[in-house]
Amino acid sequence: MKILVTGVKGQLGYDVMKVLHQRGIECLGADIEDFDITDKAATLAFIERYAPDVVIHCSAYTAVDRAQEDPELCWRVNVDGARHIAAACKKVGAKMVYISTDYVFPGTGERFYETDDPTGPLSVYGKTKLGGELAVKELLDRYFIVRISWVFGKNGNNFVKTMLRLGRERDQVNVVCDQIGSPTYTADLAPLLCDMAATEKYGVYHATNEGVCSWADFAARIFELGGCKAVMNPIPSSEYPAKAARPFNSRLSKKSLDDAVFSRLPTWQDALERYLKEIQE
Repeated sequence: MKILVTGVKGQLGYDVMKVLHQRGIECLGADIEDFDITDKAATLAFIERYAPDVVIHCSAYTAVDRAQEDPELCWRVNVDGARHIAAACKKVGAKMVYISTDYVFPGTGERFYETDDPTGPLSVYGKTKLGGELAVKELLDRYFIVRISWVFGKNGNNFVKTMLRLGRERDQVNVVCDQIGSPTYTADLAPLLCDMAATEKYGVYHATNEGVCSWADFAARIFELGGCKAVMNPIPSSEYPAKAARPFNSRLSKKSLDDAVFSRLPTWQDALERYLKEIQE
């Protein structure tokens, strides 16, 4: 098996490559310097030249608020880019793993979203990630669409690193308490994606670390484990202005993983403890 990983400089792409190397699987990591996914011809040429059996597509436009101001670029990367990757996969006969998000849902209510529940993204980012899903489904039969949320990993910026910095710099930090979801540790997600890629269990999956919390709950645990001096103030989303609307409910059901006999990820609390040790080494 030969695997191409896009977005190798990001949090998830970095950890996927790490797992593939550990498993002795032939692989190639690519980023913008290698080819631009918004360029259809360049994407096809690169993928045809490498001729992978699987493309794990981790590259994406993920700046949620900035996307509201630059929807065209976000669309080119997340929708056109995904379509170009999918078209190239079809041409070379490769499977595709597409990373999506909880933001494809409207985030209402309190129940866990199933993979086949109606979508209804609130933001440009969510709409483009859903557009990417639809492009993959339109072009391919051999695909894995994996929805994740609240991502953190070693190789990049994320909520955990931001909270550690603010918790040490400030006396008080305000964090929203009415958005509920599950953090996803890329070091836990990466092995699952590699496991999926080796199968033919195609379809849509939800894969986050187990357990749910609010952003404020998450921050409180980060402060506790990180020894931060700041006081964390839970506040409603209405008091924390943001350009893009966020879903209040990002609970994702893992029934899809259970049905396909894939292992669920460890709890987010366990993941956070291991992550903090990782970044301190």
